[in-house]
Amino acid sequence: MAPRTPEQILAELQALVANQEITILKLSEPISAEIAQLQAQSQQRTSDISNASLDATTPASLEADLTHYRELFAKLRFSYVEQVTKEKFIRAIVGDPPLIVSPQENVDLERQNLEAKATLKALKTEVADMVTELEQKAKDLSKKYERVQTETAKMKELPDRLVELESAVAKLRTAQASRLDPNPELNLPLAKTLDLVEAKKRQRDELDRQLEQLQSQVPRKKKELDRLHAELNPLETKRQNSTAAAKEARRRKEAALGGVEDDLEERGRWYRAAETTLKQMLDTGS
Repeated sequence: MAPRTPEQILAELQALVANQEITILKLSEPISAEIAQLQAQSQQRTSDISNASLDATTPASLEADLTHYRELFAKLRFSYVEQVTKEKFIRAIVGDPPLIVSPQENVDLERQNLEAKATLKALKTEVADMVTELEQKAKDLSKKYERVQTETAKMKELPDRLVELESAVAKLRTAQASRLDPNPELNLPLAKTLDLVEAKKRQRDELDRQLEQLQSQVPRKKKELDRLHAELNPLETKRQNSTAAAKEARRRKEAALGGVEDDLEERGRWYRAAETTLKQMLDTGS
């Protein structure tokens, strides 16, 4: 199966959100319909909240309605119990024969009343826990829904952003290709560059090791150099003396010949020049 593109995923999310829109108004529609039905059946005004508030339902208005209905239910329950008690009391007095209640019956009714109160209290506690859990779940779902909406909005921007990034990458590649360095080592990818750096580091470590070895040999070589200088100094002095003696002997020899050597050298230069001139003339004539 071919992988789905970002455009396909975004279209599916948009369709899902469009089909399952979650708002406070949508959630309150069953409650509003039930209230409207009860009001139509009883034809009585059970609350001073106008029907217009149902048309503009918000979380704050729902909370206010819930508080109002709780208070109203408590008042109605107290009024109901009061009216029923009065009715039973009057019927017991005016009845024929009058209704006589024994103490034991009162005790039994009191025990049943306590049991009913305990059961009611347990049910109230269970309902309160359920309401608290539902409120927490509603808050969590609201946060998740907002996060999905935010991420969906970001996904809508992704295709254009991807096109811009691809265009920028193409421009960078073109610019990089026009600025390639003649040195091939400077055009390597990151992995090969790291390998080259490691190789250069190993080579540098090897050179450092060799340098340390050579530095350890410097004192010994210096001593050997000093020894050679010490041996060379007498030889240099002897060479200088021999050179001076040779110059002095040559000078004495030239003085004894009386300048004959200079005359012979001058004649030799004249003969060589004449020979060169004759060779040039013969080559020209031929």
